[in-house]
Amino acid sequence: MEQVVRRSQVVGLLALDSSTATALGTVEEIWVDGQGRVCYFTSQQGYTPLEQISLIGPDTLLTYSTVFATPATPLSSLYRRTVRIGDQPVGWIEDFLFDWETGTIAAYILGGSIAEPWGGRAVLLPEDVEAIDVDAVVVKEDAPQRLKSETEGLKNFWSEKSRQVKQLIQRMGDRLKSLVGPQDPPEVVRVKVKQVRDELAKGGKFDLSLLDEAAEFLQQKWTTWQQRLSRAAQRMQAALQAAWEKLTE
Repeated sequence: MEQVVRRSQVVGLLALDSSTATALGTVEEIWVDGQGRVCYFTSQQGYTPLEQISLIGPDTLLTYSTVFATPATPLSSLYRRTVRIGDQPVGWIEDFLFDWETGTIAAYILGGSIAEPWGGRAVLLPEDVEAIDVDAVVVKEDAPQRLKSETEGLKNFWSEKSRQVKQLIQRMGDRLKSLVGPQDPPEVVRVKVKQVRDELAKGGKFDLSLLDEAAEFLQQKWTTWQQRLSRAAQRMQAALQAAWEKLTE
């Protein structure tokens, strides 16, 4: 499914090499490059490239193999970085959501004066960022007009769904893979999603409101899901190739 997680959901997880079940240590920080793209995480043993991640679960982060690297370019942490409008500090980054397959930042959660109208924490989308400097994230002058509360701003992200809804999304998604083709238009996807939702509802085992939430998510994100499936094999091949090159250096 959409591979978007919060930084705070990843830091503290146990990292494991899935090929050998070797513990790499606890995830200590998430690092971004000069363009603000997530590219490494660190554990007690060092820096691991983002492309080595095979799965992030509620309790563990799995990698394809054990690869530690020395970053070729300067890295920095976004956590608690100052947020400015022009030259004026207006807050800081409390947390952020990122796609662990691509490194793309999906949303920022801000604290400080800029977030006070939303209870002290507000969601900023990437399109309202003007620049990411070494010491600050500079946002557009009118960005405060588009800030949202966490509940409203993050409601459509996978990371914010309950465990029950995530399980239903995964179950329905697995069923849909055999029903929906890559060229099927949105109206066909909607019909197939409803079909799978109704099949599960007939059994009486699942809460209907949770089924509806899972179905709505799949209807909105199905294209993203298909794209992720096509990328998964490529990521695994690239990660294993990098591990082999590291071993044969």
